[in-house]
Amino acid sequence: MGWTRKDLLSIRELDAAEIVLLVETAASLQEIAGREIKKVPALRGKTIVNLFYENSTRTRTSFEIAGKWLSADVVNFSAGGSSAAKGESFIDTARNIAAMSPDVVVVRHASAGAAEILARTLPCSIVNAGDGAHEHPTQALLDLLTIKEHKGHFEGLSVAIVGDITHSRVARSNIHGMRKLGMTVTVAGPPTLIPPFVQELGVKVAYRLEDAIRDVDVIMMLRLQQERMSSGLIPSLREYSRYWGLTLDKLRAEARPDVLIMHPGPVNRGVELSPEVADGPYSVILDQVAKGVAVRMGVLLLLAGARGEAA
Repeated sequence: MGWTRKDLLSIRELDAAEIVLLVETAASLQEIAGREIKKVPALRGKTIVNLFYENSTRTRTSFEIAGKWLSADVVNFSAGGSSAAKGESFIDTARNIAAMSPDVVVVRHASAGAAEILARTLPCSIVNAGDGAHEHPTQALLDLLTIKEHKGHFEGLSVAIVGDITHSRVARSNIHGMRKLGMTVTVAGPPTLIPPFVQELGVKVAYRLEDAIRDVDVIMMLRLQQERMSSGLIPSLREYSRYWGLTLDKLRAEARPDVLIMHPGPVNRGVELSPEVADGPYSVILDQVAKGVAVRMGVLLLLAGARGEAA
């Protein structure tokens, strides 16, 4: 099948075939990273605007690199250095950017639904690079690509997603994608960080780290998103780390010897992961980062309407 959507707003709206197409397209583009000259002409003459209202390292940088490797013209927009700081509304900013005729706008915003608003308003393609606690579709796609390359398949795999589920757009996008591809998902964390509706998404719930990680294929640890939290959800970072931090001892006692340890970043070392786990042989965290560039290349390529081979 070919790609037919104007935008990429969420994993929830995609079917399994569309997810597989995105993952396979990204997989085919990975070899560009190994070239001496990392440049293909696939999006020459196209313009991509990165419209970021929240801080970002991995997502923003990888979208920029992805666009440039595809030979697109890439413009980075930061709300702090723009007319948004003077009081211009989000939609007015977006309309002004649209008037300059970009082909794709990549948007990150603290409000859920921001990308969907742009998609309904602007004629160009919109990519959701994270909207509040709603979704982060390209993160889920790079996670799926990482799993596929290490495990060889999706169907029948079991995954534990551990930590701050309530505030995690990464967890939501991954749950939708993993379930559609035949994976079993268990979410785990303190009861205060597990949303009451989560079982409606088809996942299991565990309230002990040891129960969650026992005999699964993949463990995805999440950052505590304290910037989105009200007070009192956890007693302290020290207490959280004691019960929910993944250490080498816990891993060796409960997990499978071929388990993958994943994290969307940024990692708070000593809180959700010990350094020995983050840097150890089970970890594929840096591989996730590398695959993020390929995934964003694939998304931009499909949305911008490129056809045929990238090279």
